[in-house]
Amino acid sequence: MADSTINPKLSQSAPSRNSPLHPRVRIRRLVWKMAIATLALMAVGSATRVMNAGLACPDWPLCYGQLAPLQQMNFQVFLEWFHRLDASLIGVMAIALAGLALWYRQDLPGWLPWASLGALTLILVQGMLGGLTVTELLRFDIVTAHLGTALLFFTLLLVIGVLLTPYRGTGTTGGLPWLGLTAAILVYLQSLLGGLVASRWAAHQCFGLAELCQVMNSHIVGVAPPTLATLLLIGTAWRTPALHAALRRLANLAGILLLLQILLGIATFRLHLQVETLTVSHQTVGAALLGTLVSFTVLALRDRREVEPAPQSTLEGF
Repeated sequence: MADSTINPKLSQSAPSRNSPLHPRVRIRRLVWKMAIATLALMAVGSATRVMNAGLACPDWPLCYGQLAPLQQMNFQVFLEWFHRLDASLIGVMAIALAGLALWYRQDLPGWLPWASLGALTLILVQGMLGGLTVTELLRFDIVTAHLGTALLFFTLLLVIGVLLTPYRGTGTTGGLPWLGLTAAILVYLQSLLGGLVASRWAAHQCFGLAELCQVMNSHIVGVAPPTLATLLLIGTAWRTPALHAALRRLANLAGILLLLQILLGIATFRLHLQVETLTVSHQTVGAALLGTLVSFTVLALRDRREVEPAPQSTLEGF
């Protein structure tokens, strides 16, 4: 009060926590943009693999020694080039995120600078793995690690975004956070297994040469655990009274994505991976399902700690 009396402008200089100018709001918006760009990056990466464009640019980090190889440009070169361009833009945003979190650290939660540095570390590792996929000629273990790191980066962005989003819980989640975490881990592992099938071309070899069928069948059988865990989460969410509307919407979205993912998987299998758009959609929807489960888990954990204050009359009666 004394400061505002001496200098009335002082109290107006710092934006409120919900102001668009507040560092928390600016960083939250940046994180959500990065998450959307990362999901698009994984979709483009999937299309690059499906279209056999992983080595369309024979060198790295440039493409035919140029920033934009206009003379060599065709659809495959464009896919690989655009994939690198999107990754570079996300890398710049990750640097900006870490810089903003460190610069405004006094106005932000203590965990945010560390999480931002973690995101920057993951995108650097992702970039190195991306280079190795080219120099090592699409070696399957590197390609799978490339996907796994991208999913980790994507989920970390969602964790940061959800934690920075205003929310006041109802305290009714019970064991839902652990169900959500279990489902998310199982979906992540299944995604890695799907990435292994894709990087080894196991489905094509099994259909054509009856080879690597064990890898493909493991992915098919592996659908059961994450499916059951997700269905259990959805059913428990619906049976939980007074559950926050945001959590109920996320549970519903997880159910829709799960159904769509299963249908896409069946269609992709039946058509022997001959329809590229189905294969790309299958992998993209899987990433979206993982992101939804992670968001549900983080929000459910917040719900247990950030409970809506009781009405004043109830406090007085107590």
